[in-house]
Amino acid sequence: MADWTPDIELLQASDNEEWMQVERTYYGRLMAYVGRRIDDRQAREDVVQDVFFGAVRGIASFDSIYTFEQYLFGICRNRTIDNLRRRSSRGLGAAQESGDGMPGLDELIADEVTPSGVISERDLVDRGQDLLVALLKEWVQETWQLGEFTRLMVIEALFHGGWRNRDTWKRFDLKDESAVAGIKFRALKRLRSLANRRDPAGSLLLKLAEVAGEAGSHLELSVMQAWRVGKVSCPARYWMTRMIAGNLPDEPLRYVQFHLVEMKCEFCQANHDDLVRADEKGEDPLLDRLQASTVQFLRSHVIRPEEERME
Repeated sequence: MADWTPDIELLQASDNEEWMQVERTYYGRLMAYVGRRIDDRQAREDVVQDVFFGAVRGIASFDSIYTFEQYLFGICRNRTIDNLRRRSSRGLGAAQESGDGMPGLDELIADEVTPSGVISERDLVDRGQDLLVALLKEWVQETWQLGEFTRLMVIEALFHGGWRNRDTWKRFDLKDESAVAGIKFRALKRLRSLANRRDPAGSLLLKLAEVAGEAGSHLELSVMQAWRVGKVSCPARYWMTRMIAGNLPDEPLRYVQFHLVEMKCEFCQANHDDLVRADEKGEDPLLDRLQASTVQFLRSHVIRPEEERME
């Protein structure tokens, strides 16, 4: 049982049925995600509707290095942050998240950095992050297939959670801190091997190292950010369905619970909440309204090439 994924070419061709299926599939997950951050029902509905509209607008430039779910949740996260900021400015609540991946003011006013230099570094960061996400995903998949769930949890705690060695070995009943260091060493060794396979000349990694070492460089590559945004260790919806049904084997169960409860993965929490409520919810009138709005939006916002050039 695999998660349904849309046909990107159909979405880019503004196919009504494919977009309707997107909304039926992801509506509950998005509402659950936004619901953990925004209390007001109307505000949640507005955010989710704006997410689907944003997805339609941006689908032409979809980057296949990411999954469609990553694309959709990335838009959702940004729209949620925007809403929280607006509410905060009106005194309706404080924004709980910050940062949108854009260059900071310090990057633009530093004496050593020119705007073109910032753009060049951001491009390099994007390429480096893409490589990092791909490497981490491959390592996670290998580790899952080997059934090494303790190793997976240790590395996620270190790389994603930012835990210290002394806290990690106690949590997983390891011998001592050196056991944690050993797991980390072997993981890094394997990641280097995977990196050499994907970038055999080492050109990208070498350039990243060179630029990061230059005076005035603002290059930042974050393993924690790559792990979270890339959703490198998020279990498939199928595994959470089995957990909720009570038929997930012990070792994968330990990991999924750790990922949800201790790592507090916002994407998987939204998936879990949606699945738990699946049997409780009937037809949602909001979904009907959303789909009607999307059909109208698709019909009225298909941009022809000459119109795009005028914008």
